[in-house]
Amino acid sequence: MMRRIVCLLLALLCLAPACLAGESTAYPPEEFEFLLGVYGPKERKVAEYKSDTVSYLIESFNLEGTKWILTRLWVQDPVRQFRKATSDWGKKLASPRDLIRKIPGVVLGTNASGYVNKFYPELPDNYPGKPSDYFNTTLGSLVITEGELVRELEGVPFHGLALTEDGITLYRGADNSFVLATNPVNTWSFFEYCALQEGGYDLLPEEKDLTTDKEKDIVKVKNPRTVIARINRNNYIFLHIPDGAKFRGLSLYRINEFFFEHFKAEWVYNLDGGYSTALYYSTSPKKNNAALKMLLKSTQQVADVLCVTE
Repeated sequence: MMRRIVCLLLALLCLAPACLAGESTAYPPEEFEFLLGVYGPKERKVAEYKSDTVSYLIESFNLEGTKWILTRLWVQDPVRQFRKATSDWGKKLASPRDLIRKIPGVVLGTNASGYVNKFYPELPDNYPGKPSDYFNTTLGSLVITEGELVRELEGVPFHGLALTEDGITLYRGADNSFVLATNPVNTWSFFEYCALQEGGYDLLPEEKDLTTDKEKDIVKVKNPRTVIARINRNNYIFLHIPDGAKFRGLSLYRINEFFFEHFKAEWVYNLDGGYSTALYYSTSPKKNNAALKMLLKSTQQVADVLCVTE
């Protein structure tokens, strides 16, 4: 009998770390008290929001001469609560603030798909679309906004994010038909190298494998950034590295190291960088878009935004 009790105790001790690890990757409000993390010196709470359908904590800290803004987010129904607004297709871009205001009930909003301007020196090899497709849709293969298929180009693989019933999902070089089969509500995309990690694996190329100036600029150069990570279907993390004379920005390599060190993410993706980095938030479930506060203001117009609603 004593041997059985000892064996049972040992088994429970073995299960404890796994249980703790599982808890560390879930942030529903009933299980997670939104305690400040330990990332760098002088972490501080910028804003906190809690309701029955969405909760988030925004933290700020300085590290390595750069300001980091981290948002831990829980949403009850991602397919309904993640929303997208876009600039006028093929005409002109808009500020993130103006796009966010198009969506009612927003409590959190940020810039999303990166924009490739018309003066960017390169198009992908064998690109079958028109230059305007590429400029307005980054890789240009698949654009879906609020359930409407805006653009589909054959022969161009999809690199980016798609919102489905399973939450926001990462795709790396997927055929358009494969993505469309999941009935996505929205898509967001940027460059091929903007998928930083997936399933615990580092997806960034080694520095010796970077051959073009464009690749080096995307991956190595320190820039303002907007990064999203998925913990599970209902839990996500945003990392914003703001633009400013006092801050140097970060490379994607450094951001990847940060997520490997502090979070167990299903994937991490660089939504956009440069001077389009923006973050707007609310602190009261009773107020509407007009009460959104600006934490980071974009100095550049953008193609689309990613928002969270009640």
